[in-house]
Amino acid sequence: MPNASELTPRQIVAELDRYIIGQDKAKRAVAVALRNRIRRQRLDDDLRDEVIPKNILMIGPTGVGKTEIARRLANLAGAPMVKVEATKFTEVGYVGRDVDSMVRDLIEVGVRMVETEQLEQVQATAAERATERILDLLVEAPEPPGRKGRSTLDFIFAPTAPAEGETAESDSYRLQKEQTERLRAHFRKKLAAGELEDRNVELEVEEPKMNVARVFGPAGMEEMGFDLAGLLGGMQKERRQRKMTVAEARRFLTQEEAQKLVDRERVIREAIHRVEQAGIIFVDEIDKVAGREGGHGPDVSREGVQRDILPIVEGSTVMTKYGHVKTHHVLFIAAGAFHISKPSDLIPELQGRFPTRVELEALTEDDFKRILCEPRSSLVKQYQALLATEGVTLEFTDDGVAEIARLARVVNDQTVNIGARRLHTVMERLLEELSFEAPEVAIKHVVINRDFVNGRLADLVKDEDLSRYIL
Repeated sequence: MPNASELTPRQIVAELDRYIIGQDKAKRAVAVALRNRIRRQRLDDDLRDEVIPKNILMIGPTGVGKTEIARRLANLAGAPMVKVEATKFTEVGYVGRDVDSMVRDLIEVGVRMVETEQLEQVQATAAERATERILDLLVEAPEPPGRKGRSTLDFIFAPTAPAEGETAESDSYRLQKEQTERLRAHFRKKLAAGELEDRNVELEVEEPKMNVARVFGPAGMEEMGFDLAGLLGGMQKERRQRKMTVAEARRFLTQEEAQKLVDRERVIREAIHRVEQAGIIFVDEIDKVAGREGGHGPDVSREGVQRDILPIVEGSTVMTKYGHVKTHHVLFIAAGAFHISKPSDLIPELQGRFPTRVELEALTEDDFKRILCEPRSSLVKQYQALLATEGVTLEFTDDGVAEIARLARVVNDQTVNIGARRLHTVMERLLEELSFEAPEVAIKHVVINRDFVNGRLADLVKDEDLSRYIL
């Protein structure tokens, strides 16, 4: 796959097709949005700041792929993304999360993403340092001349006469140092060969005390905690001796050395830059805060939430514990079913900030058949892989897949249409008995055909009242 910065809109859609069935309009819209970000980076500095993202409003029922499209797009672009639900926010003055928290969540994702990348880059160096520290545990270094006390290796050296201009003590130290290097070389070979993995060593580890206080104050500060351990430095950290195997010590020390090699300030700078220039915020259930209420009841703050979201979408600066984060070039993708309300019920200012609107289609029975088999990690492939770990081979015939799709569509029609999520409930019910008995089952090859599916699900689907609870 080409680098994200080289992907054309057609290639982006092709990549999304590997995971998501149908919804071509939505895929084209997000592909153009991602390509426009690449184009923007190629503009002159004065014009680049003027080009703002064309935010997207996805309209469609639940379970048709709205969230999955946004998630796969973020993975494809290597961009930090956070999904939030509009119903979790409340207008200032009401109990609940304030809208700025979506930006604070996004920067947390960005920091973790950049830190993970930086840690991977220094793994080789960290592993080398960890090996040297393990050798320090296995081979005690000699005491330099002039220091009180003697090395534990002194006993292996016989007294020798000092050379001209050299004392017996410095000569002994030289011999001890040579012997230590030979021992280290010997143990280094054994470590490389994996011969010492089960050997126990005693390691001094640092265990910080988790003294974190939460600050409850003005709006926007409910998550701005401060770390007492950071304020008090090493006073809040304990060092303890722990016994562990060489294998465990290597993992622990490699992680510790990698953390030392990573520049925390650089990580934060890069994370803020990546969030500001490539971040994606997916606002789900935007339809639940649409509409103008009469000023009473539990939904009294719906329009207020819209007005609070508006500055974030328009572009504002949010204070986080990592510093100020600007949202002017963050891509916002809002989604909602809009069964009761309409996009036009959103306040006009917010409507104008989502110029790209796509309507996602309800999934058909044919879509269900394709979803079961075609995506890279389809449900059929997942269940086959899971049961293969027990030595059971699942074979899904075409008529079996078609029957699963038909029953999922029937249940959606009879009860509540939850889209492709219905396939999860149907498949789990279908294979429940086999999954339970798989470790002891005698027959290791099971064919999932139409008769198998009907034998386990047909009666359940016919009983509409029961299917409401079970499927």
